[in-house]
Amino acid sequence: GMPLVWMLKLLGNKKQERVTGSDLFQDICLHAQTRGVSLYFVRSETPVLERMKARLQEEFPQLAIAGMESLPFRPLTESEDEALIQRINESGAGVVFVALGCPKQEKWIAQHRGKINAVMCGVGAVFAMYAGLVKRAPDRWQKFGLEWLYRLIQEPQRLWKRYALTIPPFLVLALKQLFTTEATTHHEVAELVDLPSRNHQPIGQLLQQAGLLTLEQVETTLNLQSHHPHLRFGELLVQQGWLAKQTIDFFAEHLPQVSHQTSKQPLGQYLKSAALLSDRQIQTILEEQPQVGLRFGELAVHKGWLKRETLDVLLQHLQPELPAVA
Repeated sequence: GMPLVWMLKLLGNKKQERVTGSDLFQDICLHAQTRGVSLYFVRSETPVLERMKARLQEEFPQLAIAGMESLPFRPLTESEDEALIQRINESGAGVVFVALGCPKQEKWIAQHRGKINAVMCGVGAVFAMYAGLVKRAPDRWQKFGLEWLYRLIQEPQRLWKRYALTIPPFLVLALKQLFTTEATTHHEVAELVDLPSRNHQPIGQLLQQAGLLTLEQVETTLNLQSHHPHLRFGELLVQQGWLAKQTIDFFAEHLPQVSHQTSKQPLGQYLKSAALLSDRQIQTILEEQPQVGLRFGELAVHKGWLKRETLDVLLQHLQPELPAVA
């Protein structure tokens, strides 16, 4: 929401924009229709799914709907959950939208990570809004960060407790961070925007997004670079022993070009080029894949050889039409 955007801008990220669940949902539907990627929808109430399906078929007539699942409000039994996982995987869905409300949907996605062979995306009340059962706040309310208030007016009994428990802690923590974070740190983080990169994304930011660097490591490296301007950001990372030169070169030079390549290599080859997996690890994954039924990247994450964030960044470049959202 807008409060997060404002907070990030105050911390130095001046280019931060708002990405709403509703906009993301419709953008993915459009790209999925264009690319022939099927979608699966998980929600609690059947009427919402039925009305949403009717609108989807009208606005995206070529969209492949792999399935729609109405879950009971109670927790699923183990056998029910296994059957659900099987239905989703057998449907061939590339993206699974989960609209169970926060934090239930986030917990559900976390519990099914590595079990469901698709990108999972939590979208909260988007289904109800798209189905026309919940009215979205007008643009002016959204612009001033008051969409939460508009929703509270619509559903006071359901939402008052959630907002009472989440908004005050956010304000306290946000103010604490603003008043305790040094201005130099804000400046250093903002400098990430100016670091050179083939795809216009700062290499430090990209490596942090991929889970290969922490914010503290990025800030430390920027500080070192201010004292040693003749050294490049990547060279300092290698000197600190935080990353291999091969890994940095891959993310700085090769990865930005991947999304533009018409013929892509297997994921394992990219991970080998980035010095993130060895030949032996790749061979082990390939041998175990038929037995466990997981995709290459999921199995690498499951074994602890690859971070989830790293896999997500790679998939964003290998499949740019569908962002890795879960």
